[in-house]
Amino acid sequence: MNIRVDLHKCIYCGGCVGVCPVDAMSLDETRIVINDKCINCNLCVKFCPVGALKAEG
Repeated sequence: MNIRVDLHKCIYCGGCVGVCPVDAMSLDETRIVINDKCINCNLCVKFCPVGALKAEG
């Protein structure tokens, strides 16, 4: 399973970064970066206030 970020919806609030239990997400100037530490817990998907994250796969 992969987490997809809809860049048209994302408001770069950083909430997903803060809720990730394994520090698999980071925020740079133009996007959310998800690294290989992701355990697919989907907390970021559930926490996103604008629905910009989606679990796929």
